[in-house]
Amino acid sequence: MTDILHLSTFLRRPIFDQDGDRIGRVQDLVARLGDDAHPPIVGAVIRIEGRNLFVPIRKIGGLSEGRMTFEGKRVDLRRFERRPGELLLAEDLLARNLINLVRGRLIIANEIEIAEIEGRWEVVGVDPGRRPFFRRVLGQRMGQRLKAEAIVDFASIEPFVSHVPSARLRIPYRKLAKLHPAQIADLVEQASHEEGEEIIEAVGLDRELEADVFEELDTEHQLEFLESRSDEEAARLLTRMEPDNAADLINEIDQERRLPILENLPEAQQGKVRQLLSYNADTAGGLMNTDFVSVSDTATVAQAIEAIRMSKVPAESLYAVFVTGQDSRPVGSVSLGSLLKARDADLALSVSRTQLSHVHPNWDLHRVARKMSDFNLTVVPVLDDDHDVMIGVITVDDLLEELLPQGWRKEFGMTTVEE
Repeated sequence: MTDILHLSTFLRRPIFDQDGDRIGRVQDLVARLGDDAHPPIVGAVIRIEGRNLFVPIRKIGGLSEGRMTFEGKRVDLRRFERRPGELLLAEDLLARNLINLVRGRLIIANEIEIAEIEGRWEVVGVDPGRRPFFRRVLGQRMGQRLKAEAIVDFASIEPFVSHVPSARLRIPYRKLAKLHPAQIADLVEQASHEEGEEIIEAVGLDRELEADVFEELDTEHQLEFLESRSDEEAARLLTRMEPDNAADLINEIDQERRLPILENLPEAQQGKVRQLLSYNADTAGGLMNTDFVSVSDTATVAQAIEAIRMSKVPAESLYAVFVTGQDSRPVGSVSLGSLLKARDADLALSVSRTQLSHVHPNWDLHRVARKMSDFNLTVVPVLDDDHDVMIGVITVDDLLEELLPQGWRKEFGMTTVEE
C-alpha cells in the first residue's frame, strides 16, 4: 500500500548535506502541471543563507523517512525562478480555493497529499477537512487519531492560477465543459472576483456555454462581469442568451448603457427583446420566451417530430408542440411523449389537447403557477387577450426560478465553499 505524506510536514523542515550538516530549510515543493492526472513533483525550494534556491527532486533523499538530505555534489546558487507550468504547492494551493470537478463545488485545500508511485513523487490528493489543522495543533500522532474525511483525488481537482505569475497556466476549458452551466455558475458565485473571471475566461472559448453560464448567474454577478465589457462585447453575449434572459439582464443594466447595448443586438434578437421589455417583469409576458415549436393542423406526427429535431428552440421548451389552424390561431398542444407514442402517419392534431390550457401576458406569476400546477404543465402557452395569437411560452424551470426567494442557493448551502 502506498504511503500518503502531507505537504505540511515538509515545510520549514531542515535539509542536511551528506555529512549530516544542516544547509537550509524547505520553503516549498514544486510540481509541474501537464497532462498527468497526478502532477509530478520536480523539486523543492530551499532557503539557504537568505536565498531561495531550487533543488531538483532527484537530488533529495529521505522524503519518506522524515530526514531530508541533499545528495548532490553542489547547490546551484541561482535564485529560484518559477518556470511556465510550475506550481508551488504551499504558495499556490495550500489554504486556497480549488475546483472539485466531480461535485462542481469549491473546496479549501487544508492539506496537500503526496506519494511516491513507481519511483516518482506525485501530488495525489487534497484534504479539505479539519484534520490537518488539528494535526498541526495537537501533533502528528494525536491528529491522526481524528476521524479522517474524504481525501479528494487530485485528478478531479483544478486549481485557480490567476495569482500564479505564469501566463501559460489557465483553467482548461475541456474540464469545465463537463459540468452543467448551473454548476459552473455556482462556482463563479462561490469564488472571488478574480477566480470568477478566470472561470468565465475559460468557458469563453465556447460562446454558447458562456451565454448558458451567464443565464444561470445571479443578477449581481451578471452585472459585475458585464461592467468590464464594452457595449459591443455585452451585446455579443446577450445575443447568445435566450431573449427572456437577455431582456431581464438589460432591465438591470445602468440606464445609460441599455439603449447602446440593445441597438447592438442583431435585428431578430433585438425585436424579441424589445417585445419582452414592453411587459412588466413580474407578469407572464415578462417571463415568457418567444421561441417555441408550432406546426399546422395538417401536419403528421412524423412532421411534428422533425420540426422538433430541426428547431433551435431551447430544449426545455420542446416538451410540447403547438398546433395552429389555417388562420394561425392556436388550436391545440401535444406533448413530446404523446408524439413519440403515436404512429408517424397520424395527424399531430389527433393526439393533441384541443382544450388549450393557456395564460395571458398580464397574469401575475402566482396565477401562472396555479394554472401550470392544476393542469400538470411543464410548458404553458401565452396567448394574447383575444386568444388569436400565441406570443410565447413559459417553462416550469423559469417559473420556479422566479418564485424561489432571492439568494435561495446560499440559504440551502449550494454556494458555500466546502472545508
